[in-house]
Amino acid sequence: MDTSRKPGSSCPSGRSWRANGTVIHLRKTEFNSSSNLDDTTLLLLLEEWSLTPSGTNTKMFLISPVVCLLAGVLIIPTILFVIFSRFKIRQETRYMLLGNALLSDLIYLLFYTLSAALNTAHLHLPKEACVLLLFLLAVAYCGGLFTAVAIVLDTYIAVLFPLRYIAILPPSRTKKIIGLLWMCSGAFPGIFFLVLWTTHSFVPCVMEACSVPVILILTLNRTDAVKLCFWLSTTVIILCLSVIFCCYAILYFKTKHSGIWESICSRASVTFLMHNTVLFFYFFPLLALFVESFLCANVVIRLQTGILISLTVCNVLMILPKVLFPFLYGLRYREISASLKSIVRRKQLRLVSPAPPPS
Repeated sequence: MDTSRKPGSSCPSGRSWRANGTVIHLRKTEFNSSSNLDDTTLLLLLEEWSLTPSGTNTKMFLISPVVCLLAGVLIIPTILFVIFSRFKIRQETRYMLLGNALLSDLIYLLFYTLSAALNTAHLHLPKEACVLLLFLLAVAYCGGLFTAVAIVLDTYIAVLFPLRYIAILPPSRTKKIIGLLWMCSGAFPGIFFLVLWTTHSFVPCVMEACSVPVILILTLNRTDAVKLCFWLSTTVIILCLSVIFCCYAILYFKTKHSGIWESICSRASVTFLMHNTVLFFYFFPLLALFVESFLCANVVIRLQTGILISLTVCNVLMILPKVLFPFLYGLRYREISASLKSIVRRKQLRLVSPAPPPS
């Protein structure tokens, strides 16, 4: 079997290969399994996927990241400016954690939209550049995820220990905690990427596409190192969910006799619903992606269906909380909303102020 290759690439470049002078095309039935595939077959699967009508329609999945990025660029920097430009606001733990979460979300939106745009335009990145992009995406997502857990713990401490809250979480300690969150966000995916790199688990043909949904589907279950990373990631997600659930359960049982839950429209009820909505959008897509990848790797669902589901989860469900978070969470703080309103009023007054009389 003679396989054509791209210059400087370890992957075949053609959409078909010849055996005994006959062009052999991939059949759709080859999408039924993703495990135990060699590099050439993986590339041909990607080529076949891009030529099918369903693969062509995947370009529409770029709409969601672009729209969310535009909305995020409009609102997130504005809230960050309010937080960091006002001394009183940026000295409070909840606002520092909020700013850290928004910064992580903005970085993720930028890099993921870049990755999706490059993949839609069929611009292949070198393997090293793709690994770096994936690593930055993992760091940004972990940063937002760990900060969301820290926000829940901050709420837990503020409600149950109001008199000791300042002593437990002063601004100096909060800054150290944020630094620790970023260290964990870098170390957690960094260890995984190092293991995958040293065990040669990155598939060159798949890495050239540099599509997060496709990589998750086609590289899962290839080696024991990938399986280990998969299950460790699942364990961390479950631990984070367990911490959040325990904190909210304790908060509810400790405060249910205080009367703040009597009305469904009370501020406590609305805040609780808002927190859970944001956290649901943060964690549910990850769990759905893990379950779908596991089913696809074990040939429970077809590979073509798995890629479509993976595209939906990565390009829609995992992007939505990044743009919903500042609207549902950030703008709800009175200090932030009041500061934004004062900025808008000042701009309006500046626009309608009469011009000075000629001298």
